[in-house]
Amino acid sequence: MGRSGSGKTSMRSIIFANYIARDTMRLGATIDVEHSHVRFLGNLMLNLWDCGGQDNFMSSYFESQKGHIFAQVHVLIYVFDIESTRAAPQGAGDASYSRDAEYFVSCLKALQEHSKNVKVFCLIHKMDLVEGAAEKERVFNEQQANLRKLSEPYVSDISCFPTSIWDASLYRAWSSMVHSLIPNVATLESQLNSFCQICRADEVVLFERATFLVICHTSTHEHDQQHADAHRFEKISNIVKHFKLSCAKSQAQFEKMEVQNSRFTAFIDVFTSNTYLMVVLSPQNAGGASDSVEPAVPLLNIALARQHFESVVAPTGGS
Repeated sequence: MGRSGSGKTSMRSIIFANYIARDTMRLGATIDVEHSHVRFLGNLMLNLWDCGGQDNFMSSYFESQKGHIFAQVHVLIYVFDIESTRAAPQGAGDASYSRDAEYFVSCLKALQEHSKNVKVFCLIHKMDLVEGAAEKERVFNEQQANLRKLSEPYVSDISCFPTSIWDASLYRAWSSMVHSLIPNVATLESQLNSFCQICRADEVVLFERATFLVICHTSTHEHDQQHADAHRFEKISNIVKHFKLSCAKSQAQFEKMEVQNSRFTAFIDVFTSNTYLMVVLSPQNAGGASDSVEPAVPLLNIALARQHFESVVAPTGGS
């Protein structure tokens, strides 16, 4: 949910319909509620309700359609257009934000009545319009504090993310949201951790095959401490997703890749029928003094683990 023009349909199309950012320009405004049924990890069905944000639709959601819209909701994704949340001269942006905040609170009240265990995610969207890393951080922190204060009477916690369709931030937010819906994710993380130890890997990351969203990951404590880039997962999702789409345009099928330098070797390979796996190894963990990693060893480990993880990955039920 969110005001009209905030970017809801664009981000959904990028994540689940393989749009690239520039192609979303041709998308029109959503009329009332657009329903999508997306199969994720094979057996998990995500029922996405993209709710049009025009004032007349928003009013009807809270009046005549409240029981229909807000019943049995597992996740609320509320999208705030950053331009409507930033104060403008003579209060030009204040009225828009006030209405957006009012709708957000109305959503929380309706969910408290009809879906009390809902998880709430707020996306501060179009962050590419804010110039400078320091200003982006300041604006996001300010809006996050405002939204948490608004939501306190209704939900115990909300998760906020700065997002843009023009960079990898979208994948971080959507990976976190989908992660919260996977019923067997704790078992999956435990099994992935065991696999990481058996392979003596620095890091192992599991991606959903169609969207390339991160399902879960595990790494050694030393690797976490040494790695400076906290956004590496969403960057990889963004890069590989675009590379897969480029391959498809030339009628080629992306299956695997290997990246190697003096510091690490990374393998990305098809894992189960619904996932890709990335294994990262440093030379000292590869089992030899050489700076190179023999590709056959991690690829064999991946191959041997496929059958076991095929039964672990696929959850049952829907959301």
